[in-house]
Amino acid sequence: MCGRYNLHSPMEDVAAQFEAEALAGFAPRYNLAPTAVVPVVSVTRDGRVITLHVWGLVPSWSKDPSLGARLANARAETVADKPSFRAPFKRNRCIIPADGFYEWQARPGGPKQPFCICAVDGSILGFAGLRDEWEGPDGALATCAIITTSANALMAPIHDRMPVILDRADYAAWLDPGTPAERLQALLRPCPDARLRCYPVGRKVDDARNEGPELMEPADV
Repeated sequence: MCGRYNLHSPMEDVAAQFEAEALAGFAPRYNLAPTAVVPVVSVTRDGRVITLHVWGLVPSWSKDPSLGARLANARAETVADKPSFRAPFKRNRCIIPADGFYEWQARPGGPKQPFCICAVDGSILGFAGLRDEWEGPDGALATCAIITTSANALMAPIHDRMPVILDRADYAAWLDPGTPAERLQALLRPCPDARLRCYPVGRKVDDARNEGPELMEPADV
């Protein structure tokens, strides 16, 4: 799964990475959790745009928007078939920018140890995502989910799942509504081990209410 991540790069850098129109007004975040409002890259008739979505997908047909809190992740193995995800997978794919994500490693006889996982070269990551819009009494609610896959060798000692991290060369195919399903499924794979690094961080990140760059600082364990 992916239940926490960070995005602190300037929005101008995010826009350049994803060749999209820049988004104004998003402050750096170091501890994003489900139900947070997050930037999402998608395609419109005018090109790629970055817009804000609530993390936790609410299907357009849902009668209860609180469902989104339970749909922060979609499994790559079942995303094309699950009722909550199959329509967005066909027509509403997106990319969710991140500088890194957190995962917790179980330890015998003690609390779980949090780790930060980010790109070796410091580049911005692009998670494969889905988006949808739910129409409620107060208007449209835009929501999103991160697709996860099995862990690569780097992540496996920490957790058995990880976000699908797209190669930059695959952004266009993922966002293109005309990409065949077989091609899309081929993109839902663990990213190469050599692309990422991971290191332990302090347990302050455990509480989603905590914020700040210190959450990403390496910790002695």
